[in-house]
Amino acid sequence: MTILRADNTKLIFQPVILLLTIFEAMPKLVLFNKPYNVLCQFTDKDEKHASNRENLSDYLSIEKVYPAGRLDRDSEGLLLLTDSGSMQHKIAHPKHSKEKSYWVQVDGAIDEQAIKHLRKGVVLKDGMTLPAKARKIEEPKLWPRIPPVRFRKDIPTSWIELTISEGKNRQIRRMTAAVGFPTLRLIRHRIGEWSLNELQPGEYKLLNLKKGTH
Repeated sequence: MTILRADNTKLIFQPVILLLTIFEAMPKLVLFNKPYNVLCQFTDKDEKHASNRENLSDYLSIEKVYPAGRLDRDSEGLLLLTDSGSMQHKIAHPKHSKEKSYWVQVDGAIDEQAIKHLRKGVVLKDGMTLPAKARKIEEPKLWPRIPPVRFRKDIPTSWIELTISEGKNRQIRRMTAAVGFPTLRLIRHRIGEWSLNELQPGEYKLLNLKKGTH
């Protein structure tokens, strides 16, 4: 594209370069399937264990994106990262109440009474949890966990889907333990409108958001 300036000189735009520049300037959102035992940060501040622990820098080389919320080292699944402060706030701040859905493997054959208790809310040391969505499910088709979950001999396990809209520390694990069924494996598969879909552990998807959507 050529524009004629007032002094009759020509200003030539390179369409491909211009398009790439606009694309790069859009706010970024990264959907990452965090593997088990990976820290939800780009550096390990614990110098004693840093050489033995993986973090986000082992999987992501995208510049200037930061986690919007957290996911414990011993949990797996969807983690959102962004370079937009307003998007980070929109995703992580409790006032926006983004629903987060988890597949949870618990120790024991969970019963309907425990499911109802999870739905109603559970009393924890730091207060009552908000009502949640909870249901028993068949075991999802998942990748094998490394290392594998340790099972108790002759004790069955079961799976539930649990959806919450708050973020107390290690909330899911504490909730299932409070109703008598400790968590063995925890995978977050959805945050708001974003889902894992076909992402495998260590894989990510980069979205460039339109201006005004963040």
